[in-house]
Amino acid sequence: MTDHEESLLGPAQVRQLAERLGIRPTKQWGQNFVIDKGTVRRIVRAAEVGPQDVVLEVGPGLGSLTLALLPEVAHVTAVEIDPSLADQLPRTVADLAPHLVDRLTVVPADALRVQELPDPQPTALVANLPYNVAVPVVLHLLATVPTLQRVLVMVQLEVADRLAAGPGSKVYGVPSVKAGWYAEVTGAGRIGRTVFWPAPNVDSGLVRWCAGTPRRPRRAAGGLRRGRRGLRAAAQDDAGRAGRVGRRGRAGRTGAAGRRGGPEGPRRGAHRGALCPDRGRALDDGGQRPGGQEDRRPNP
Repeated sequence: MTDHEESLLGPAQVRQLAERLGIRPTKQWGQNFVIDKGTVRRIVRAAEVGPQDVVLEVGPGLGSLTLALLPEVAHVTAVEIDPSLADQLPRTVADLAPHLVDRLTVVPADALRVQELPDPQPTALVANLPYNVAVPVVLHLLATVPTLQRVLVMVQLEVADRLAAGPGSKVYGVPSVKAGWYAEVTGAGRIGRTVFWPAPNVDSGLVRWCAGTPRRPRRAAGGLRRGRRGLRAAAQDDAGRAGRVGRRGRAGRTGAAGRRGGPEGPRRGAHRGALCPDRGRALDDGGQRPGGQEDRRPNP
């Protein structure tokens, strides 16, 4: 077993750490902690981040994904809304991977309210997002953090399907249009619910955005305005809706995900060749390409 393997959190460690902190996972903040080492390694592989990347992680929780990211990238900036978890995360890294603690910055904040981040500025967003705020969080950060080049997030499987849907699909709608404005959106695999504690009632999916030529919709549904200003307004609108549904819940419905529609959009894959041609393919459980249908998923 490698030193990296030993630094990752397993089921017993996650539960012991939560018990020591007096934490009981809550739906309010969507606390479904990853307890499977193979899953976090798989997420890192699918994100295809490397030594040159600065990763923004939203909702690191107890640190399962954080510990898998730190050895692979230059820096991780973790935004955590739960004060006790934000306070504990640097200590967990110091205990399990002391040589990597300098690569971590923790920002105790609500990701939907973040307007700026400390240096170094992130090049990638890799996160297991709260279910009912997944869409507004991604839109808000894409609109607010101009240095982001790619995104790999884990969300409710139904939401993942909607985000990656193309025109003509039964699930193509407002979330698809909003997400696709910035870049091509593709599914990157499924994650099973049994790799979380507590196990959610739904499976999860990985979704990838890769910076390049934006895929701008010709006409947006529901009065969605064109341009970054319109997308920022859309993100704020989704954030408000998500708050009414149940703030920051990871296991609830995503604010914009329950809405269906048939807005007109660009031809699917029109700019595919320009979008990170060496990236963007899913990984199967063995880390080989191309991945097929993987298991199925929510956060640490």
